[in-house]
Amino acid sequence: MKISHIFLWFFILFISGCSHHSSIERLEKADQQAIQYGWQRTSLKAKPFELISYLPKNITSNDVLTVYIEGDGFAWRTYRHPSTDPTPHNPVALKLALQHPNKSVAYLARPCQYQNDLEKSSLCDHVFWTNKRYSPEVIEASKQALTQLKNIYNAKELVLVGYSGGAAVAALLAAQRNDVIKLITVAGNLDHQAWTRLHHLTPLTGSLNPADYRNKLQTIPQVHFVGEQDKNTPPSLIKDFIATYESVKFAKVVEVPGQSHNCCWQELWQSLISDTY
Repeated sequence: MKISHIFLWFFILFISGCSHHSSIERLEKADQQAIQYGWQRTSLKAKPFELISYLPKNITSNDVLTVYIEGDGFAWRTYRHPSTDPTPHNPVALKLALQHPNKSVAYLARPCQYQNDLEKSSLCDHVFWTNKRYSPEVIEASKQALTQLKNIYNAKELVLVGYSGGAAVAALLAAQRNDVIKLITVAGNLDHQAWTRLHHLTPLTGSLNPADYRNKLQTIPQVHFVGEQDKNTPPSLIKDFIATYESVKFAKVVEVPGQSHNCCWQELWQSLISDTY
């Protein structure tokens, strides 16, 4: 094995949050975390998928609903082999949602995450957490899920918070809807073409790219939190992304000293998020 391949393998394992936890253990761990905060898991029919959401048991109806969107999860098992289950080992967006200051909040997983009997589902092809992770099918299903969540909360408008690859999904949703009043990203990948070039990875063929929607995004208020020590999505990527806006009066980049990509945003989150409202 070439040295470059060895590096790539360890890099992919790193960004996927790899560990030895089984699919069932990952699901149970997320459930336990949610239960500790009085939240519960629910399922949303969003063609062609079934998307998992976690909600507070005692929700608060509000005109504005904040929805946290999970990252890409456990996408790759090795540098050659996709994972058979993209459920994250470290569900950062869920941890952030549980720290949200009010209960007009929901968490939305990505396709095929937290699914029982995943291998029995013909819809859960690994392309939807590898090269087609931001495909039109994924974004359409997420749109449907957001509309259902709005109805549950009787909400009129949305604030979207996306972590890592979930930031790409959040940005694409914001660009294609007229009810998103704010976009917040955490360690966000908003230009996957620039990201794959940076890390010499295979392009995400079949995925939509938020960078192609800058004209629509630049009119939406947004805050982008980036870690000073993030080697996965370094601050330069998000700064380059908004630098192409005609005006950056709606966009703000907050570089957090000493922070890496996936640890430990939840410890800082209440103070960070309070400054955005």
